[in-house]
Amino acid sequence: MEKLVEESVAETLRCAGGEAVRLYVAACAERMAPLFVGLRAGAVGREADLDLYVGAVRDLWFTDRPLSDAAERVRVLEQFPELRPSEEGISDVAGTYAFFAALVLRHALLANVSGSADDAVSCGHASLTAMGMLDQNAGGTAFRMDEERLQLQSASGEVSGLWEASVTAGRERSAQC
Repeated sequence: MEKLVEESVAETLRCAGGEAVRLYVAACAERMAPLFVGLRAGAVGREADLDLYVGAVRDLWFTDRPLSDAAERVRVLEQFPELRPSEEGISDVAGTYAFFAALVLRHALLANVSGSADDAVSCGHASLTAMGMLDQNAGGTAFRMDEERLQLQSASGEVSGLWEASVTAGRERSAQC
């Protein structure tokens, strides 16, 4: 399978590890958060899922150490309907983007704990895939290109303005769904 994440990003993450990996995945998860929250807000019985999602994204920004409860959060996240296989599969637009947002968070939490560049690359890959689909579905957008740029920035360790850029990008994406 072709890797969507630029090799320079993957190599930087492999060399840097630890805190750099945690910063990279925190930024990826932040950019996807408005999709999940926007698409699942108001859904009956999903309040705890939204709380877990928002809290996990917030806590991922504490990049100086792995989250002590990341494994438990992954266990709970894997019970979300978006990540539970069904015979019907996911056929609606909202379900598709909520799935990718949940998948990005899952990979981000795994990378946060492991410090693994491979887990981080999986996180970035899921985000790029979702943005490529959003570009195709929204027509005339450049979300995938923007995601590539922001992934390069976050892998470089340049933290100045990264959170703000990630929040803005997430809001712009959410407005398209």
